[in-house]
Amino acid sequence: MRAAVLHETGQEKLEVHDGVDVPATGPGKVRVRMKAASLCHSDLSAMSGVLPQPAPFVPGHEGAGEVTEVGEGVEGLAVGDRVIVCWMPPCGTCSACRRGEGNLCLAAFMNMGTPSYTHQGKDIFGFSATGTFAEESVIAAGCAFKIPDDVPYEVAALIGCGVTTGVGAAINTAKVEPGSSVVVVGCGGVGIAAIQGAKVAGAAQILAVDPVAGRREWALRFGATEAVHPDQLDEAKNRITGGEGFDYAFEVVGRSATVRTAYDATRRGGALVVVGAGAMDDMAQFNMFELFFNEKRILPSLYGGSDVLATYRTVLELWRAGRLDLEGMVTHHVRLEAVNDALQQMRTGEALRTVIDLG
Repeated sequence: MRAAVLHETGQEKLEVHDGVDVPATGPGKVRVRMKAASLCHSDLSAMSGVLPQPAPFVPGHEGAGEVTEVGEGVEGLAVGDRVIVCWMPPCGTCSACRRGEGNLCLAAFMNMGTPSYTHQGKDIFGFSATGTFAEESVIAAGCAFKIPDDVPYEVAALIGCGVTTGVGAAINTAKVEPGSSVVVVGCGGVGIAAIQGAKVAGAAQILAVDPVAGRREWALRFGATEAVHPDQLDEAKNRITGGEGFDYAFEVVGRSATVRTAYDATRRGGALVVVGAGAMDDMAQFNMFELFFNEKRILPSLYGGSDVLATYRTVLELWRAGRLDLEGMVTHHVRLEAVNDALQQMRTGEALRTVIDLG
């Protein structure tokens, strides 16, 4: 089969290879014929080394496809099932899962040290034990979330990470209240999902902040009431909130500088929700007096901030009811051969979400 491979961390381009092999479908595994994979900024972060991932590897962790083979001991899945690829599935039995915090389950990390593919005799990992930039993948059965037949593959792929992360940050982590004010710093795919989540939750004012004009235009399309360049944030805060600050601030970039920006835009007693995935050596700083005196809640949000599979179901129902526009988030469709062009569009902010058609 074909797959896009990053051979060394730090390379900007992928190599699309024929003749990539996947292992046999062993016990507890399923083989999935990928139909669609969407590009997420976390893929770029893994390629650059910001997120830890051994190389060589096949990027991609947002995907959807059809089950073509089921390993021994797998229950609830059959050949022909349509599935979302879940890159960090909850085990259902650990203490985090029993608390309803399946997004904090660490069981999936046990799979991340095992190669997912081979090419010319060399082992190749799949990003987060999935690697959806490939025509086929053998994944743990828990990574395959069954979906109804009416869900398009490109919509399902988005739900696999970015949409669930952004919408979940608004409705699960922040629990945005009707009539509240919201600012979203960073309006890529996850930021747009957070905007849609805040809109669904009933926020009255949603300010989008991004240096890229195209992203600001997308933010307005998907529910922001206003969109500004970062240089205009202070003026907008004073005008919209009377200088007090926003009830909820979402940081969806993953950098200490933008965390600080979002914290300063939050009102006293409000909530800063940290959604962006950043580097381990990038340290955010707060002084002890401001933490005590301002009583701003700092709420990290990982993968939707709650039980992942429950958030999948919520997102699907909201999409089916017409309250989330997921089709509109797909601004480009490309074939696997064009993956590098699509990655460059993401780097420059020219694409919101690109779906690779693996048909």
